[in-house]
Amino acid sequence: MFENLDPTFLARAQFAFTVSFHILFPAFTIGLASWLAVLEWRWLKTGNQVYADVYRMWVKIFAVTFGMGVVSGVLMPFQFGTNWSRFVDAGGNIIGPLLGYEVLTAFFLEASFLGIMLFGWNRVSPKMHFASTIIVAFGTLLSAFWILSVNSWMQTPQGFRVGTDGLLYPTNWLEIIFNPSFPYRFVHMVTAAYLTTAFTVGGVGAYYLWRRRHIAHARVIFGMATIMAVAVAPLQMLFGDLHGLNTFEYQPTKLAAIEGLWETERGAPLVLFALPDQEAEMNRYAIEIPLVSSLILTHSLDGEVKGLKEWPADERPPVAPVFWSFKIMVGIGSLMALTGLMGLILYLRKRLFDTRWFQLWCMALTPAGFVAVLAGWFVTEVGRQPWIVQGLMRTSDATSPVIGSSIAISLSAFVIVYIFVFGAASYYILQLIGKGPEIRPEAYGDHGVDKPPIVTDLVGKKGGQDV
Repeated sequence: MFENLDPTFLARAQFAFTVSFHILFPAFTIGLASWLAVLEWRWLKTGNQVYADVYRMWVKIFAVTFGMGVVSGVLMPFQFGTNWSRFVDAGGNIIGPLLGYEVLTAFFLEASFLGIMLFGWNRVSPKMHFASTIIVAFGTLLSAFWILSVNSWMQTPQGFRVGTDGLLYPTNWLEIIFNPSFPYRFVHMVTAAYLTTAFTVGGVGAYYLWRRRHIAHARVIFGMATIMAVAVAPLQMLFGDLHGLNTFEYQPTKLAAIEGLWETERGAPLVLFALPDQEAEMNRYAIEIPLVSSLILTHSLDGEVKGLKEWPADERPPVAPVFWSFKIMVGIGSLMALTGLMGLILYLRKRLFDTRWFQLWCMALTPAGFVAVLAGWFVTEVGRQPWIVQGLMRTSDATSPVIGSSIAISLSAFVIVYIFVFGAASYYILQLIGKGPEIRPEAYGDHGVDKPPIVTDLVGKKGGQDV
């Protein structure tokens, strides 16, 4: 049944499926680990047991998410050998060491100190436990550093030579690691991870406030998430703009697909809506704002922006998926920035924790960060096509010499296993969230469980209301 299917398409579909699952977990754990470090720091500084309770709840969720990230991540390098052997053969001298550095530095660091985070609460000193949390948080960032360095090199390769055997050999590791797109993509991804965590935990805090459960803990969760949205969402828009300018310089074909531009123009318009028709090389039902794309990309109203027709048809990415994925990412990012602004206004009016419509709004945006991350990843990977290494190796030339049925069978098995395993993990996480923080009465002393200590407000001073 599968013999006539394109092995390249199936190999891409399988990798897209597994990486789409995998990226959701690092996108959450990177921000969550840093937030856990802040929670523990606040507990050590203030002695407020609420911070410790919130930490104990979310560190369990972190452990499950981290485990799922490891499980899903193992399968991707496995696919390099089964489905992408020609790519590994040609680029292994560069890709292999970078992936090895990620394991030897970041993964070992995270795995070693995660045990102390989970089981060392009453077995090591508070400072040692806090140090372990910081080390794990640093490990997640270090892991992102190496993985994004690998992927960015595939987008903007440099620091290598092509040998007489056709293989790629490193000539300058600093140029390979810090390739032209890496700094922008690394910062953009880390801030995306922080926003994903902020809106996920913020949605949970809003749910508790809405249901009037765990009020003291919900104020901490919701308040800290609001701080992150207020601070990071505008920065993410700035970093995204810088990343776009870098793409305009080094990957203009991808940028043309992002903008939905077919013709090279001076004073190019911003296409708000369109149905790109790749065969006809035009946009249908386009809604445009004149001059804006040139202004954004060249900082000039009459700046030139190249259209897709500048390149042969077989060197253009699929336009519609790239165009619409980018619109989704930008749209969600704008909603996040708007949410941060609304949260700041409500805080200044002292209504942050009792505005019911804002709680519903934040609950609705709980999965927004994950959707935006996936959309951004689709822009990155689909927009690079037809290249697996930009300008050097086509995706169609990188696959293994295997038949479509073999890949189709393994893809079907992945889908079934992922649904079962990740469905069970998601169910357990939802159970932890439904249960909420575990409160130990003896930890609150004379305050008692029903009246815990006053929760600090958003700027770290004592609030004017007992909770």
